[in-house]
Amino acid sequence: MNYPVPTLQRRAISGLLFVIVLILVLNTVSTLTYKRGVEQLEQQGNVRLELYINYLEGILEKYQSLPELLAIDKKLVKALLNPTEHKRIETLNRYLETINKVSDTLDTYLMNKDGLTIAASNWNEKHPFIGRNFSYRPYFKEAMKGKLGRYFALGSTSSKRGYYFAFPVRKDDEILGAVAIKINIDTVEQKWADRDENFLVSDPDGVIFITTNPEWRYKTLGPLPATTLKRITESKRYPDATLTPLSDTIIETSDKRQIFSVEGKSKAQTISVLKQSQYMPHAGWNVHILTDIRVVKKKIILIDILVAAGLFLAFFLSIMLMQRQQRLAEMKKIERQAKIALQDANEQLESRVLDRTQKLTEINKLLRKEILERKQTEIKLKRTRRELIHAAKLAVLGQMSAGINHELNQPLAAIRSYTDNGRQFLQKGRLEEALWNLEQIGELTERMAQIGIQLKLFSKKSSGQIVAVPFHGIVDGALEILKPSIKKEGVNLAVKIDPEDLEVKGNHVLLQQVLVNLISNAMQAIEAQKEKIIDVECVEKEGFVVVSVQDNGLGVPKNFRKNIFEPFFTTKKSGQGLGLGLTISDRIVQDLGGHITLVPSSTGARFEFSLKKA
Repeated sequence: MNYPVPTLQRRAISGLLFVIVLILVLNTVSTLTYKRGVEQLEQQGNVRLELYINYLEGILEKYQSLPELLAIDKKLVKALLNPTEHKRIETLNRYLETINKVSDTLDTYLMNKDGLTIAASNWNEKHPFIGRNFSYRPYFKEAMKGKLGRYFALGSTSSKRGYYFAFPVRKDDEILGAVAIKINIDTVEQKWADRDENFLVSDPDGVIFITTNPEWRYKTLGPLPATTLKRITESKRYPDATLTPLSDTIIETSDKRQIFSVEGKSKAQTISVLKQSQYMPHAGWNVHILTDIRVVKKKIILIDILVAAGLFLAFFLSIMLMQRQQRLAEMKKIERQAKIALQDANEQLESRVLDRTQKLTEINKLLRKEILERKQTEIKLKRTRRELIHAAKLAVLGQMSAGINHELNQPLAAIRSYTDNGRQFLQKGRLEEALWNLEQIGELTERMAQIGIQLKLFSKKSSGQIVAVPFHGIVDGALEILKPSIKKEGVNLAVKIDPEDLEVKGNHVLLQQVLVNLISNAMQAIEAQKEKIIDVECVEKEGFVVVSVQDNGLGVPKNFRKNIFEPFFTTKKSGQGLGLGLTISDRIVQDLGGHITLVPSSTGARFEFSLKKA
């Protein structure tokens, strides 16, 4: 179809305006999405940062009163008054060694007022503290002022990281010396090493000494002045540390947060992170959390694609609507012209009835032809509309095909790679490696088969209906989930189902969750046992199915049993659970018409729940 020049100009101007609007909208959407995404990361980071600080404060508070308790011990006072009595010093060394083992500290030692160590818990090690002078350490100086000394440093003798507490030892009002303990903080990094974020702890000078990323240890948050570097070197706080800056590229900074670039897991890779900080006044530490903001950038790209697709769709729909209105206007114009021609013909026919009969017949023929052409035009218009609808359907099918093709391309490429490897392994006689490649190919083909099923079930939800469920399937599913943990911990797990084809009334997924919770609790209860045993038993009793999980741990203390099913009540160590597993399991079993109880047992803990037999 040939359009007049003004129409083409209007379409070009419309396209240019659309591009300008699209750029402005995407820029605004990107800015708002970035701001909101960073704010959400900041809110999440503040919560995790608070948890981390509470964890650090809990560890320090656990030990800070120990030196003060030791300082009032008469054995330490007598040793400082009589440092040359070897038998007394030997007895004190063994006493400090016992205190060190009971309190789970790295070192415990006693210094006179000159900073010379006269007794230590490591007296029988290769490099004991006895005879070494620590008067240059800040914690000793604080203790000699009558205060509780605190300090973090690498041990000048052991080169091990530790946090020091020191307290003065007095007789009456006279300070005779100081007793110090050194605690291990490596567990802090180990506890939080598997988090998505990176946690850092720095001293007042900005030197990072605790971090979940070992590559960043003893780096600084920024360049340090020469005077500060000299002071740190003289204090022997971080011997042999390079103290290089973590990053010198700041992307964004404000009072509350800072975004800068750091090296990723691969040194050639640079990532942008959000840094949030909080000060610990008692320890004098600055605690930081670094969160990768790539998730915000991915979200921006996704939202921009959706917005751009919506704008493009609206633009094309508006163009189609304008074309339709233009065609309708042309048809109305033709109709008006036809009416005018008919009126003129009628006037001519009235005045020339006799002599223009033949001409009138010819005109009628022409009119019929015009009407036929208009009908044909209408038919063409309808056909064009159907073709447009069909084209839209084909476009949608094309998008779906592209998505499925993308999902299948990666497994197909992997299958090709595993096939080539397997063929080479077979040629070299390496049958085990070839078998492993074949197993990987089997898993990939299963994944490809699941793609169609996933597309069908994409919009469906689980009904949660109570039906007859084989208990063997529930146990197999739960053990499949826990298989890596069971193997790693070396647990001897025995399953007994009597009869073998026993079925219960319930929901497969919910019962599997209950079994996973109970077995997980049992595994944590037997962590300290040399031989770890868990027995899972399922038997039929009077129309009910009774399921029990028994471990050989220490069992649940009597004073905790009445609260064991309450929300957030837990006997585990900090960071190992929220106390919701048994609460959730109890709620699920009640919803399925049963009940769960803690049954008294001579060894370990035994949990039982019963459901109706199918």
